[in-house]
Amino acid sequence: RRVVPVDGIPMSGLFAEAADPKAVIIALHGGASSAAYFDCPGHPELSLLALGAATGFTVIALDRPGYGTSAPYADTMWEPARRVELAYAAADAMLGSRPRGAGLFLLAHSNGCELTLRMATDTRGHKLLGVELAGTGLRKYPAAAELLSQATASYRPPGLRELIWAPEELYPPDVVNAVGSTGGPPQEGEISTHWSARDFPALAAEVRVPVRFTAAEHERVWDSTPEALADITALFSASPRVELHHQAGAGHNLSLGLTAAQYHRGVLSFAEQCIDADANEEAG
Repeated sequence: RRVVPVDGIPMSGLFAEAADPKAVIIALHGGASSAAYFDCPGHPELSLLALGAATGFTVIALDRPGYGTSAPYADTMWEPARRVELAYAAADAMLGSRPRGAGLFLLAHSNGCELTLRMATDTRGHKLLGVELAGTGLRKYPAAAELLSQATASYRPPGLRELIWAPEELYPPDVVNAVGSTGGPPQEGEISTHWSARDFPALAAEVRVPVRFTAAEHERVWDSTPEALADITALFSASPRVELHHQAGAGHNLSLGLTAAQYHRGVLSFAEQCIDADANEEAG
């Protein structure tokens, strides 16, 4: 675990280093969660950080701005550009002078996709190789939308746990609800309100690197029908490549399920393809 100062704000996260990295993975968790989402507690065989470092990737799982040690400073993070600045600066501080390989690859889950797409369209001088998105979409299933509309920072309506964690047999029994935070920053409500209708379409249209979008077989929040996924693919009109992936045997929390290692291997394989594509482009 690392904590680094960024403009007087302590930014936290998890760091796994490869000696001679192919690239650096920056991973961003969803709402009411933490960087531990990518390092499944008690199950190193399911950890993105462990697998990434073992296969030649340095991995930084950040506590998103307003989470972790930066939570007390959340009221200074209303501007999206500020959150982008803090995330990149935190990753830079954790890396220091360590090698970065071919560049950066961004990976996001659920609400973390908002910050990730903002980072992808505002690279601030960083070399971006590609993006992986999961646990999000353009339209919620009606039952999920109704249930989530009742949730507040202090109230979790009956059925919310089942919506996010079902089917429970897809997760190790000691992991369900084990990765969380004491609450989300106030910006989360605004992010959720504007994501699918405004921010997702606008940001996706500006992404100019390869994109992989993963839909879990048992996703219960976001519409993952073929029609919905076709609409998502069409958003990335400037991307040279958009790949859809269906993760069998997985629920909403892909990186905590029993198929997490398989999912993470697929992400890292896609990252390697992005590295190869970038190298070929430079050679050509």
